[in-house]
Amino acid sequence: MVNMMDLKLLLIATLLGVFCSGNAQKEGNECINANAKYCGECIQAGAKCGWCKDPDFLKQGETVSTRCDELQSLIHRGCDDAMIENPHGEQQTLKNKMVTHRRKGAEKLKPEDITQIQPQKISLTLRSGEPQSFNLKFKRAEDYPIDMYYLMDLSYSMKDDLENVKNLGTSLMLEMSKITSDFRIGFGSFVEKTVMPYISTTPAKLLNPCTGDQNCTSPFSYKNVLKLTSDGKKFNTLVGQQHISGNLDSPEGGFDAIMQVAVCGDHIGWRNVTRLLVFSTDAGFHFAGDGKLGGIVLPNDGKCHLENNAYTMSHYYDYPSIAHLVQKLSDNNIQTIFAVTEEFQPVYQELKNLIPKSAVGTLSANSSNVINLIIDAYNSLSSEVILENSKLPEGVTIAYTARCKNGVVSEGESGRRCSNISIGDEVLFSISVTSKGCPKQGKPEIVKIKPLGFTEEVEIILNFICECDCNQEGIENSPLCHFGNGTYECGACKCNEGRVGRQCECSSNDVATEDMDRTCRKDNGTDICSNNGECVCGTCECKKRDKPEERYSGLYCECDNFNCDRSGNKLCGGHGRCDCRVCACDPLWTGSACDCSLDNSTCMASNKQICNGRGTCECGTCKCTNLKFQGPTCEICPTCPGVCTEHKECVQCRAFGTGEKKETCERDCSYFNLIKVKERDKLPQPNDATYPVMHCKERDANDCWFYYTYAVNNNTEKEVHVVETLGEQKAEANMNKGVEDCPAGPDIIPIVAGVVAGIVLIGLALLLIWKLLMIIHDRREFAKFEKEKMNAKWDTGENPIYKSAVTTVVNPKYEGK
Repeated sequence: MVNMMDLKLLLIATLLGVFCSGNAQKEGNECINANAKYCGECIQAGAKCGWCKDPDFLKQGETVSTRCDELQSLIHRGCDDAMIENPHGEQQTLKNKMVTHRRKGAEKLKPEDITQIQPQKISLTLRSGEPQSFNLKFKRAEDYPIDMYYLMDLSYSMKDDLENVKNLGTSLMLEMSKITSDFRIGFGSFVEKTVMPYISTTPAKLLNPCTGDQNCTSPFSYKNVLKLTSDGKKFNTLVGQQHISGNLDSPEGGFDAIMQVAVCGDHIGWRNVTRLLVFSTDAGFHFAGDGKLGGIVLPNDGKCHLENNAYTMSHYYDYPSIAHLVQKLSDNNIQTIFAVTEEFQPVYQELKNLIPKSAVGTLSANSSNVINLIIDAYNSLSSEVILENSKLPEGVTIAYTARCKNGVVSEGESGRRCSNISIGDEVLFSISVTSKGCPKQGKPEIVKIKPLGFTEEVEIILNFICECDCNQEGIENSPLCHFGNGTYECGACKCNEGRVGRQCECSSNDVATEDMDRTCRKDNGTDICSNNGECVCGTCECKKRDKPEERYSGLYCECDNFNCDRSGNKLCGGHGRCDCRVCACDPLWTGSACDCSLDNSTCMASNKQICNGRGTCECGTCKCTNLKFQGPTCEICPTCPGVCTEHKECVQCRAFGTGEKKETCERDCSYFNLIKVKERDKLPQPNDATYPVMHCKERDANDCWFYYTYAVNNNTEKEVHVVETLGEQKAEANMNKGVEDCPAGPDIIPIVAGVVAGIVLIGLALLLIWKLLMIIHDRREFAKFEKEKMNAKWDTGENPIYKSAVTTVVNPKYEGK
């Protein structure tokens, strides 16, 4: 056991040594595989990469690209730490105004003087692969100004709703004053596009689309009735002057109206404050593509087309798509509240899931609950903050981590949001920005992050490290680069166009000469660069693969990191790295595909022995040397007699002097230690022993039970504990206790009496059944007879074949005298 552990530790130490001291061209070394020709390319390959600018660093046979390597590897290869170029990113906060600590009733501030997000502007300098992180604080300000625009469906079905909305202005002003002292409200209405088949275009219907004597206004697409105002009475007055209109189909043109409300900021009067759009309807909606029914095929342009506060291009542009609406609502920081009837709740609930920072409320049949609906929806929207960022430059990624109330931390997509935020609460977001490479040749980029539905934002200026500092010290047309054919910078030559080679000694037009090709053939073979690359100036430049993670490498491109053995459809079994077509296994793994585990824990049996002492552990699996045994730890022997049966005869002869081995007991049964106990309770129990114990229950020659246990102790000695009473003695002893371990003989009298009684009872039962059947049969026959008797009818007419017994003869001579 000790030798096995020593061997295991030695093997692990050897593997670790090989792993740590391997050359720098192993798969996974992004620096070497980047094949960087100059320092700028190197530092863009990854955050772990450094460039050695020591002119004397390269050894014979090495290319310029091998100056780029992981930092520890460069030091190990002999590059002084001071000669390694390894720039790092940095950050600078440019505007960091504190969030506003303002309470209701304090001096009124202008919206632009209220700050809910901090910092406001920051500059990040990014090194490829090296993330830069900063914290963003959000605090929901108290008494923050609110602009609310009420957009109402004025089709005929909303007639009773209009009556309740006419007094909405002052009532809503009163309720909203409990939330903010700076509240403005506006009103707009919509019906439908003014073309067939959405409305009737007959002259009479254009004047009054309603049937009967109803007084309705002409159909229209969208009207801005009231610009945002703090005058609630003016709202009531203008809304009170509105009239219902009508259309033909059920869905309405609300999307046209929402688009105009979002993009016509000057007409609506939006401020840079919280913007709410209440969309009230009792019907569905038309969206992009539905305009074809009316011959309208031009996509909505997302621009403002209000003239005299009316939408003038409804007949020209199609309805906007949902994605287009989402974009415009987000760009203009508008939060939407859909106040719809219960019938259309499922439809608008699905729409809400597509529009961030939106809410759905159930509108009563006559809109009488609209104020409570708006208050509830606003509280729901304002209690959640969701961060979004503008379009990112290519290669730049952002990761969010949210630290919300009560210590809740979220990452991934959930890291963008915090819920249940009350007025005055502060939440913190950790934002990490990472760049891969150099977008747009290192030109600065601007990314903005803002909470959805808010106008405030963080402006992030991204600068990119694309070159090393030593590039500035470069010498153009340096004589060190083969008579001035390149720029000497960072210890290497950066060749001019048309020149190649370590010192720019070759022309790109002469790279295929026979002499140069000879140095690109391994062992004087016929394949140039192993058919995996091109010979450039006597040096192999390996091909690129379609998959970036798959690479050719080596002096002759003879190596790759994707042609190693596989196990479980994974390269090197997922437990190693492919190094020049040979798997370099992780510690505790071996084999050509790294599929053989050196961990013996899976072979350890419950008795702390490897494979129960019946086999060897190979690749983490027991290989049983005794073919009778099998199982994960060689614990199963299907063809072996049971342990209890195997030792029964020896236990019986040694403990009680009985059984088949009574004569040969001393010779055959001395292989275990026998310990007698008085009662079964005294036998060793599994939870009391430090080694496995087998409990046995067997019968003796007198068909009586006897009990014992069998075990192998830690010293590999076999122990048997047996209850010492047996046979007649045990039966006699147990009779006094009321327990029988020996079988008792059958009691004849109860058996005979039971059989006789059973026969008699069965006979009586059969007689009763027969009698019952006969009674039922007789009653049925009698009932049948009675029924036929009642149905009998006797004919009272004369029988035509009846002849009377009396014959009357008339005497012709008789004259009646």
